[in-house]
Amino acid sequence: MAKNKSFLLFFLVLSFISGILSQYELEELTWLDDRDDEISMFHNQHSAMRRCDLTSGKWVYDQSYPLYDSSCPYLSTAVTCTKNGRPDSDYEKWRWKPHGCEIPRFNTLEFLGRMRKKRIMLVGDSIVRNQWESLVCLVQSVIPMARKTVTYVGPTMAFHAMDFETTIEFCWAPFLVELKKGPENKRILHLDMIEENAKYWRGADVLVFDSAHWWTHSDKYSSWDLIMEGNSFYRNMNPMVAYEKGLMTWAKWVDLNLDPRKTRVFFRSMSPRHNRENGWKCFNQREPLEFFSHPHVPEPLLVLKEVLRRMSFPVSFQDITTMTALRRDGHPSVYSKFVSQTGKQHLEDYKSDCSHWCLPGVPDTWNEMLNAML
Repeated sequence: MAKNKSFLLFFLVLSFISGILSQYELEELTWLDDRDDEISMFHNQHSAMRRCDLTSGKWVYDQSYPLYDSSCPYLSTAVTCTKNGRPDSDYEKWRWKPHGCEIPRFNTLEFLGRMRKKRIMLVGDSIVRNQWESLVCLVQSVIPMARKTVTYVGPTMAFHAMDFETTIEFCWAPFLVELKKGPENKRILHLDMIEENAKYWRGADVLVFDSAHWWTHSDKYSSWDLIMEGNSFYRNMNPMVAYEKGLMTWAKWVDLNLDPRKTRVFFRSMSPRHNRENGWKCFNQREPLEFFSHPHVPEPLLVLKEVLRRMSFPVSFQDITTMTALRRDGHPSVYSKFVSQTGKQHLEDYKSDCSHWCLPGVPDTWNEMLNAML
């Protein structure tokens, strides 16, 4: 920029001597130089964001949050914790502060402007649905009621911002690969089949994937009866071996079918659960943990990173696992359905959900991070 200023000064002096510039043109050049400063500042901020480790930081209390309220009409009942009777609301007011940089506050009009005429699709399980509802609520308030709608096709649901020609979609595919019913109503997980799900992903401009929870259910709550690969059936397979094989099928599809010049692909790491003690680990928690004395890296995260490392397609990895693990206060717990005043006297009779997230809440931060990465 110093070089540009020297050139501009030289040009101004020369022009003044020769009398070729009007006062208006002088003002235009000065404005252009100011704009260069702003552009330079933007690129410096962008470069700083690229260098910054977004995963290393802390949760800070911020009274200016949340970015929307629980009256958003696109929220599932199970995540509207305040409406369901949760007595505290501080869980809505924590934002993630990385060490060394700031995640920009979500700007709805700026986001919709960049996503004009684009399809954004989030693919995965009910935690991804959690994130989809968050993203829709972040954008919907600036759009008149008559200019927004939701449509359903197969396993997908899509929010349409008509004036921007933008769609924000969710596709139910908890394994990414195919789970089908077989003989005797057996649930068969096909580790090498994906097209029945992937056909809905084609044509999206931004794809955000997540798949982990359904692979890690305990034997009692296993999500499949049999695993099939090629022509072989398996009744027992190490879940992490199966997970890697399923991810490799997904990775191969992405490598062969998507063009990085046309489609941005993100893979969000697994959202941690606080389900110990029969799901009561998150009950009555009111604030985030500050740190972990013994940080734990889940095995699915190691498997995922290795699969992404071997891909030729440039997938952006969004690591939310450690930062989210600090937020045991953000789950619905017993408030995934309405709890009356009488019910609050017998909370032990309610099931505690320590997997999903209250909204507004933690997934809003995932989307602010996603927006920064975009």
